[in-house]
Amino acid sequence: MHDQWLILFTLVFARVGGMVMTAPIFGAGAVPARVRVLLAVALTFLIAPVLWQGTPARIDGPAQFFALLGGEAIVGACLGLGVLIFVHAMTIAGTVVSHAAGLSIAETFDPAAGEIAPQLSRFMFLLALCVFFLLGGHRAAMAGLLDTFRAIPPGSGAVPDSLAEGVCTLVAQSFSLAVRAAAPALTALLLATLTLGLIGRTLPQLNVLVLGFGVNAMLTFAVLAVALGIAVWAFADQIAPALETMFDALQTPFQGEWLS
Repeated sequence: MHDQWLILFTLVFARVGGMVMTAPIFGAGAVPARVRVLLAVALTFLIAPVLWQGTPARIDGPAQFFALLGGEAIVGACLGLGVLIFVHAMTIAGTVVSHAAGLSIAETFDPAAGEIAPQLSRFMFLLALCVFFLLGGHRAAMAGLLDTFRAIPPGSGAVPDSLAEGVCTLVAQSFSLAVRAAAPALTALLLATLTLGLIGRTLPQLNVLVLGFGVNAMLTFAVLAVALGIAVWAFADQIAPALETMFDALQTPFQGEWLS
């Protein structure tokens, strides 16, 4: 009896830990690893007793046990990474705009991500994270995690075949959202570059290169002040389809009422 309980607890912990370590908000780099582990343990204590009435997993040896642990971790990590990939669409948009506007020279080290990143991309990521949190995306992700235990019981060793396809679809949606969010600023920067090129041909004595840095920076901030709401709206509008894509890949029903 005790062995079965320990096996169930370990399998549930592997799946919950996979999501907690990768999902935004839960697995943010700014959150200490000990806090994330304690959160995973607390969630496991809440979930495991509910699953105790099910059929216990049969373990024939250490090799099978570790294989099942790996499968559980993959399911949880894919759910968390799927959400993270979608949120990072705004990061991609900020990075593209920064490089196009010449703002990438203001790159600083981001301790949370562990890499050097433009300030605008970090701002866009934090903005997307706030919108995701305010619209209840964290609750929807947690509900999806709970539903995976019904679709894929712990210890079943079943990783859905549609998981890779779902991740690829989510990556495509993420890039599409990044292009939509960055399109207004990129269009304005393209027109500004063409205009400065014409001015440079008309007035060769004018240093267009030096002038372009200031013009592009001011134009970028002006366009973002106007179009940032549109980018946020596009991101919020795509949260439900993105979560539905990931939940379908994990063969779990999407609970749209969580997004409120």
